[in-house]
Amino acid sequence: MKSFKQLRSSGVLLTLTVLAAPAYAESESDKLAKQSANPISNLISVPFELNLNQNVGPQNKSLNILNIKPVIPVALNKDWNMINRAIVPLISQPGGPGFDRKDGLGDTTYQAFFSPSQPTSGGLIWGVGPQIQLPTHSDPRLGNDRWAAGPAVVALKISKKYLYGGLVSNIWDVTSDNKDPSINMMTAQPFFNYFLGDGWYLNSAPVITADWEQNSSGETWTVPVGGAVGRVVHWGKQAINLRAAYYGNVAHPDEAATYNIQFTAFFMFPK
Repeated sequence: MKSFKQLRSSGVLLTLTVLAAPAYAESESDKLAKQSANPISNLISVPFELNLNQNVGPQNKSLNILNIKPVIPVALNKDWNMINRAIVPLISQPGGPGFDRKDGLGDTTYQAFFSPSQPTSGGLIWGVGPQIQLPTHSDPRLGNDRWAAGPAVVALKISKKYLYGGLVSNIWDVTSDNKDPSINMMTAQPFFNYFLGDGWYLNSAPVITADWEQNSSGETWTVPVGGAVGRVVHWGKQAINLRAAYYGNVAHPDEAATYNIQFTAFFMFPK
């Protein structure tokens, strides 16, 4: 049987070992979850985001959009990065009396964020740059023939368990077209992530839009409320962030969707 002195020595050694051990070991999946949640991180990724917009139009049909959203960061020098982001929508537009459902390519959006390579002294990560909408639609029902452009800005902070911030942009048409309406559209996306460990996380990133060309405030705003759960997994050597989300539109134009179900797969390519 050990003496009291031996037990005391063992207890002191165990205490020192516990105190010396790290309190939190962040896994590779946790690191990738944070990087993919940061819109201007130094991470190449190709997200595929499927949006199932429900109760659209007078017949309450489904508007389905698959957004392909590649992100390619480029180091300009040791102090600055340029984050290239694109949104390429594949749209399934519901039909109505006298016309069928239409499937095809919508208008492409390109963003270029110029961002410091290091956060500010207060931990703020930010980026600013242009946003351009290109009339790439394959059918007149799926887009607008006008080109549009405007500024975009993003800012966020990251801690051990949280990531939060927002992205805001506004675009105006820069070319004329007699058939299609003018464009003056604001998009605001606040985002919040809570990291649970082992690659799991909770997320809320509603895309709020305001169409300033509308005369009625009831037709101007779309305001979703909801959230998502996701996890970073590995299929072989390929890292993939899988996420499922639900958003209800508490404000929306009369014939716009009342809620949205979203499934996203981010294919990530760490440097």
